[in-house]
Amino acid sequence: MPQRLRSISDQTLDELEGVEWGPPTCDSSLVRNAHRLRRVPLKKYRLGDLRIMIGQQIGIKYLVPRALDHLEAHPLAEGSFYPGDLLAAVVRLPDSFWLAHRPLLPRVLRAIDSALSRLRKIRSVEELSSELRTERRRLAALVRQ
Repeated sequence: MPQRLRSISDQTLDELEGVEWGPPTCDSSLVRNAHRLRRVPLKKYRLGDLRIMIGQQIGIKYLVPRALDHLEAHPLAEGSFYPGDLLAAVVRLPDSFWLAHRPLLPRVLRAIDSALSRLRKIRSVEELSSELRTERRRLAALVRQ
């Protein structure tokens, strides 16, 4: 009987990338957490898990689309540090990621625009607002390349 195909969300990063990291070789909570999260099915990731892994640029090919699913609805979603920390992790990814995944650019730009719109109303997170403007210009320039 053929094995039933599993969706991406049912798989772990170890499975999707075909690489098992095994136990951590460094005793830091960040490293232990990253190793643990590689063995968790993507559908079980919380916003904080996405923030951690995207911030460390681990599994971003699979995790950024999931993060954008959340950010399009809730651009200032909090991944355990502060409102907008998940968006901040996503927009800090290098140009090389965005150029390799161009279809995601309109989605991240929409999330940034929505966050900026909400920040204008709140007027309380000026540093994040400034960073988002800067990163929006950088990412919008990639669309024109």
